[in-house]
Amino acid sequence: MATDKTDKPKKPRRQQVFTLLVEVGRKDGDGLPKDSTGAALMCYASGVDEAEAVRETVAILKQADMAPLDVTGYGTLEERIEQGHEVEDDERALMDRALAENAVIVAQVNPFFD
Repeated sequence: MATDKTDKPKKPRRQQVFTLLVEVGRKDGDGLPKDSTGAALMCYASGVDEAEAVRETVAILKQADMAPLDVTGYGTLEERIEQGHEVEDDERALMDRALAENAVIVAQVNPFFD
């Protein structure tokens, strides 16, 4: 009897943490300073791949009444180190927390002003 490769159980993919920079615009109730035009948010998000981390981050920010406009991915901790980024202990702790809690952590908010 021949076995079909699709019958083989798939190995679950491992969650990783991705560093994302999200640019947001203005929306009522977003919590940004009154005179700002938007903001940049540094986020650490867990996912099996970067696309999932981006989707989850955008969904969470929309639930928080924010208006995501653009997301730039900087990769996993390992990828960032390979690129020569210096990653401080406090940043690593936030990444560990995002992984442990399967969460999106907004680590920094920098409002934009005209």
